[in-house]
Amino acid sequence: MLDGAVRRRLDPLLDGLGVALVKRGVKADTITIFGLGLGLLAAGLIGHGFYLAGAVMILLSRLCDGLDGAIARASRSTDFGGFLDIVLDFAFYGAIPLAFIVADPVMNGLAGAFLLFSFYVNGSTFLAYATIAEKRAMTTSVRGAKSLYFTTGLAEATETIIVFLAFCLFPGWFPLLASLFAIVCLYTAVSRIVLARLSFPEPR
Repeated sequence: MLDGAVRRRLDPLLDGLGVALVKRGVKADTITIFGLGLGLLAAGLIGHGFYLAGAVMILLSRLCDGLDGAIARASRSTDFGGFLDIVLDFAFYGAIPLAFIVADPVMNGLAGAFLLFSFYVNGSTFLAYATIAEKRAMTTSVRGAKSLYFTTGLAEATETIIVFLAFCLFPGWFPLLASLFAIVCLYTAVSRIVLARLSFPEPR
């Protein structure tokens, strides 16, 4: 929901940095992989109870997630780059809730599992919609130039990062926050199913 507004503010800054990095020979895929590395480091820190340090690594990881796109726009986008970006994003999104489960399995286990379930369902609707949209030659620029069709929703990347940071700042609230956000993600999935029903009519 907030991704569009955030992108309008951040993209000009990231695009300038992307041009500078391209001139120094930095590749988008390298930043994508480095971003995942920072995300996994965040998960490791969180799993050992270093929540604030994990929050810093989350922010740096997501900075890389925005920067790889800026580098691609300043050089050359590739299908593999787009594939790698979405796969590693999903790996990051799964690693953070898992880290909180590891940090306190008794308190966080059920809520963390519920959140991962909601991510799984929401992610499947996102990717399935993108697949059918590609088959139907549909296009959109609502989230900028992307390697696949992006549908908007109540729970997008910005909301997820905000919630992850809230987990780190208030780890004792993880069960409540995770459960509430899981409901938001499932609502997003259901709304995308409804959108698919309206957008993919069968020919008469």
